[in-house]
Amino acid sequence: MPCPALWQLFTSMFVHANLVHIFGNMFFLLIFGYRAEVLFRSREYYFIYFASGLFGNDVSLFLMPDYTIVTVPGGRVYYELTSSVGASGAIFGVFGASVIFIRRAVGQSIIGALMYAFFLFMMNVGPGVNVFAHLGGLVAGLLIGYWLAKRRMRIVHTYSYSFSVNH
Repeated sequence: MPCPALWQLFTSMFVHANLVHIFGNMFFLLIFGYRAEVLFRSREYYFIYFASGLFGNDVSLFLMPDYTIVTVPGGRVYYELTSSVGASGAIFGVFGASVIFIRRAVGQSIIGALMYAFFLFMMNVGPGVNVFAHLGGLVAGLLIGYWLAKRRMRIVHTYSYSFSVNH
């Protein structure tokens, strides 16, 4: 397995294969990111985005094959090195964190959130799609969103019992 420089795990989130790729990512970030900006504080949002993207890239690095075997007309076979670019792991993380945060914050079962996440994941499977980055980003986002909701509920719960006595 070729060993990339560590900075490439970060910078690959800002590189895209083509215009359709970047505009597709921008569209989904607009949809999911807008809701996340309302739910999370700025630092939480940045943490979700970058942690999910990095975790998705790590999963991709360790699970995605180094090359693919390509057969061309005439029966010739050759190997292509695999590459991974794009922000979709981070965007999947933003989606996962938002969905599970909302469900958890209102006291609903997280099963529905996991079903939404699975549905979105299955819609984005196909040739040329790095499912490992998507899955890694989604799992990271779900875990971070669950943790933030639990932490936020504890903070709200702690202050909801405070009172003052007027003399």
